[in-house]
Order: sequence, then C-alpha cells, then structure tokens
Amino acid sequence: MTVSYALLGLLERSARHGYDLKQSYDRRFGGVKPVRFGQVYRALAQLTRDGLIEVVGVEAGAGPDRKRYAITDEGVTDLGAWLGEPEEPQPLLQPVLFTKVVLAVLSGRPADRFLDAQRAAHLAAMARLTKARRAAASTQDAILADYQLFHIEADLRWIDHTAARLGTLADEVRDAADRS
Repeated sequence: MTVSYALLGLLERSARHGYDLKQSYDRRFGGVKPVRFGQVYRALAQLTRDGLIEVVGVEAGAGPDRKRYAITDEGVTDLGAWLGEPEEPQPLLQPVLFTKVVLAVLSGRPADRFLDAQRAAHLAAMARLTKARRAAASTQDAILADYQLFHIEADLRWIDHTAARLGTLADEVRDAADRS
C-alpha cells in the first residue's frame, strides 16, 4: 500500500509516465529496496481503477505506448487522509532472529553462538550505514541511514537482552518439552 501512496505523492507534483515514477521512487525511497517495474504498473492500474489517478496522455514509443498519469481530486483527498493518519506502531524485530534463537535452544544447539554471529553481522551493517550517513549527499539520505541505524540498534539491544536470558529460556523450553 505504501508504494501506491508514494506514487500518488509523486504524481501530486506533476503528471508522469510509469518509467519516470519508478526512477523517482527509487531515488527517493528505494535506497534499501528498489521497487520493481511490475509493482509500479500494477499500482498504477489499481489507482486508475479506484479513480485516484487518470491517464492524461498516451505517447507512441519504440515499445508499448507510454501513458502519462495524473492524480485526480479524489487522489489528492485520499493522499491527504493517508498522510494524516498515524501508523500503527509495530515491532520491527525480524521474526527470523526470534525463531532461530528458540529453535537453537529447543534443539540443544548453542544459541549464544548464533547471537554472537548475529551481533557481529549487525555491527558490520551499522559500520557500513554510519559510513554512508557521513558521506550522505543529502539530508534525505542521512535521515534514511539514521532510520536504518536506529532499527539495527534496537535489534542489537534485543540480542544482548536475549543473550543474558538464554539460561532461563532454555529452562522454560525444557520444562515445556517435558510436559508435552
């Protein structure tokens, strides 16, 4: 859903082609994960069906015709409503980390080694992001790096907290296994 609203926001400034929207999206928001062309065109088709954008021109090209899209009044209203709604806070811990710790404990494998390796991977990622933040060409790039750093930092706090509680977790897991 966020891609659709990002496209609406980009169209609010001016009418554009799908290719232009993809490029602009990637420059602004795709630093971590660029959007796929198919996702852009699916979103544009859905936004058109919903009456939030409209085709305002078609140009012949070397390949398929290039449609030019513009936001409608309904689209402007919908975008404004979406921007005004706070997002529901959600835990961002990667469920894979939690699952690996519990499975390591369940199987008797050394969960502390997994956590140590994960900590090292997180610290390496933080070093790369810190370097990227220092070299950021814009405030937007620096803020994106900060966003990523803060989330990795939270994961590191969870890793440290969990490492300190592995003994208790192992006891609980063993007790639960004994009851089943």
